[in-house]
Amino acid sequence: MKSSIRDFQRGRTILHCDMNNFYASVECMNDPSLRDRPVAVCGSVEMRHGIVLAKNYLAKAYGVKTGDVIWKAKHKCPDLVVVEPHYDQYMKFSRLARDIYERYTDRIEPFGMDECWLDLSDSVIPADGKKTADEIRSIVKFELGLTISVGVYFNKVFAKLGSDMRKPDATTCIPYKSFKKIVWPLPVSDLLGVGRSTGDILSFYGFETIGDLAQAPERFLTDKVGKNGLMLKAFANGEDTSSVKRSDYISPVKSVGHGVTGREDLRNNEDVWKLMLELVQEVGHRLRQHGKLAGGVSVGVRDCKLRCCEFQCRLPLPTHSPMYLARAAYSLFTRRYGWDLPIRSLTVRAIDLIEDTSDIQTDIFTDPVYIDKMEKLDLSIENLRERFGDGIVKNAVLLGDTKMPEDRELQIVMPAGAFM
Repeated sequence: MKSSIRDFQRGRTILHCDMNNFYASVECMNDPSLRDRPVAVCGSVEMRHGIVLAKNYLAKAYGVKTGDVIWKAKHKCPDLVVVEPHYDQYMKFSRLARDIYERYTDRIEPFGMDECWLDLSDSVIPADGKKTADEIRSIVKFELGLTISVGVYFNKVFAKLGSDMRKPDATTCIPYKSFKKIVWPLPVSDLLGVGRSTGDILSFYGFETIGDLAQAPERFLTDKVGKNGLMLKAFANGEDTSSVKRSDYISPVKSVGHGVTGREDLRNNEDVWKLMLELVQEVGHRLRQHGKLAGGVSVGVRDCKLRCCEFQCRLPLPTHSPMYLARAAYSLFTRRYGWDLPIRSLTVRAIDLIEDTSDIQTDIFTDPVYIDKMEKLDLSIENLRERFGDGIVKNAVLLGDTKMPEDRELQIVMPAGAFM
């Protein structure tokens, strides 16, 4: 099996292109006065997003890190220039970079705004992978004024690993026959798919490097890491056969969520209920847009110390009703969250989606009259939102402070208990 995977991979040429310090680089490109100064792109302090989103290499040299709060970043670098993000510009340069990539292949799979995989298997032999990567780097620098790092390998996982190994403006090829010598000594956290939680678990049990993970007992991985453990072990051994999607590929919708960081910490169940009522309006709206029903609901919580947890449950009846989702999410939250700390941000997600044309088996406890009234009410609200804006109709309980980042003007007020 492993030999067949390797034979399959060796016929491919995969590039991973990563735009260096993307947000900060775009800001320095648009404002030449910033180019020789330490720069950090930061979120709004007023909206409680006052952290470093990106920094240039001059700021990095002072120890400024992505995720630092602004005061901490300025303590490290007193001359730090803080600029606000301009997402329209980032989208513009992201599109321009992809236009360049499309000169070489139509198999371009984005991985965020500033990263892409390119499959050049149909146009470039493996031996010419580095030459083509260098050519792409040169064109991006000349036409856009930005630099990229490129990793070259026979699969997506190690191509991304390569682009991370040398920055900025570099091409890294990992030799097929000697990848263990290069890859296995690297920290396990460098491997795609190993997040902070998984990395902490592996480190706790003594698996510090990618090589340690590659040789970890399979039973241990499934017991301690879960169903993704075997996949991560395969990645560590260079066994990734996933394809690079075409540029026009649209991935299926697997969940629909909405989350915000409140203007103030949430301190009680009433605060949570109000915020959930706001969040589910957008969730329900997007479910209708995609023609989906939620078979379950998930609540994500980040407390004031930035620790995260998530709770999930199945719904008795698939739905796209905002009120139904809010009640289920609130019930789940009150059962599971112990209020050890106030809550900084909250997310509600609709999961286990099915098509809204699917046949649904109800039970004897489901009131069809109630369901019919709820559907008519939700459809009326949806039509009003579409015609007059999202803030045209809300629950009466939301007349007070919801701690949403932005409170929009209310025009029509719906009683909080309507059809509940």
